[in-house]
Order: sequence, then C-alpha cells, then structure tokens
Amino acid sequence: MKVFLVEDDDAIGMGLKYSLDKEGYEVAYMKTVAEAQEAWKEGVYDICILDVNLPDGNGYEICRFIKEREDVPIIFLTAVDAEVNVVMGLELGADDYICKPFRVNELMARIKSVLRRAGRTEEKKGESIKDTNIESIENIRIYANEAKVVRIDEETGAEENLELTALEYRLLLDFINNRGCVLSRNRLLSDMWDISGDFVNDNTLTVYIKRLRDKIEKDPSDPKIIRTVRGLGYIVDKE
Repeated sequence: MKVFLVEDDDAIGMGLKYSLDKEGYEVAYMKTVAEAQEAWKEGVYDICILDVNLPDGNGYEICRFIKEREDVPIIFLTAVDAEVNVVMGLELGADDYICKPFRVNELMARIKSVLRRAGRTEEKKGESIKDTNIESIENIRIYANEAKVVRIDEETGAEENLELTALEYRLLLDFINNRGCVLSRNRLLSDMWDISGDFVNDNTLTVYIKRLRDKIEKDPSDPKIIRTVRGLGYIVDKE
C-alpha cells in the first residue's frame, strides 16, 4: 500500500513516515502544496494523509487538486477541531480527519478503516475487492465517499438526506467501522476527540448519541440501530 503524506512539521512528518514504514506502507513524504502537486502521480497512491496548515497554502488545496484527478481516500491532520474546518474537509471529499495531538495507533486504525471502506484492502488470490463505500443499516444508508447519510422510504424507495453535524457523522462512522463490537463510552470519547480531552466530557457524548438517534432511528425511544448494552456501552449489530 502506498501512502501520500503531506506534513510541514519535521518531527511529526518523519515520525509518521517511520511508523508507516514499520507497518509495511510505502510512503511518499512532502512538506508543501507545491511539492505535493509536483509529486502527485495518478494511479500510484492508495491513500493520502494531508496536514491542513502548510507554509504555502493548505491541505484543502491539495485535496481539490487530487480529487479533480482521481478518487483516492483522504485523511486530514488538523490542529483545529472547529466544526467548520471539519465540514469543509468532508465536503471536499475527505474520508476522515484526526486532531493533533494524536496517537499513532489511532491513526493506523483510521487508515485501515478508510482503506477498507474504499475497497483498497489487499486482494486475495482469486477474489475481487468488495465495494464497501456504501453501508446500510435498517433504512439508513451511508455513502462514505460523499460523507452523505440518507433515510430510505420503505414504501417508495426515495432517499431523504439527513443533515448530520461533523461530530455526529464521525460518531456514526465509528459505530459503522466497529459493527458487532460493544464500544465503551471511554472508547468512543477516545476515538472522537483528541487525547487531551479538552473538547468533550461524558455528558456531551450522551447528548451527541441522543441527537444521532433522533436523526437515524425510526423510534429514538426504542433504538434499533445504536443499541445500549447496559453497563458496557453501545453496539451496532452486524448485518
């Protein structure tokens, strides 16, 4: 698997390259928008990891440049968790974002998850790669590449777009990526926000889960998609 990495901070960039190399990825490492645009080669890379703030521009410019040429999964690295920045990245076609400071193990898990959803996992002999860009739960459909969630009318089949905030969408993806597994509240907090925990507390998580259920469940008072496992956490069942 080949990774296209753009990060202007030498310490972070070299550390990430070292960690990715150890995991068996082949890494092309750039530090600026100009370097990235010059180095980009269509059909070569499996995933892109882009820093948002760069000395000669920002990662959004690189994202636009890449998406105009090829549909490659993109993860943003950002020091800012402002919702407007997250939404901008998702609207440009990014698949995920992670806030600095972050744990390398968390980023590796995100990379594997994004690659799996994009159908870019390594192919076994005699098997084709499954298209996992679209997930369905009950009458809810998630289009991962478009960061779009819709409700399907069970009688007509018509799609109704659901307006999720970036954090609600991120929470939903966390459940989708871990279907069949019970996720504890601590695990969800760790997955959704940076390691410092400055942006959230346990009560806030309760609010976001309630808001997400209000939007995706047929009956939020009796949830069938995101189920509570008393004393342990929450689970989204496998198909």
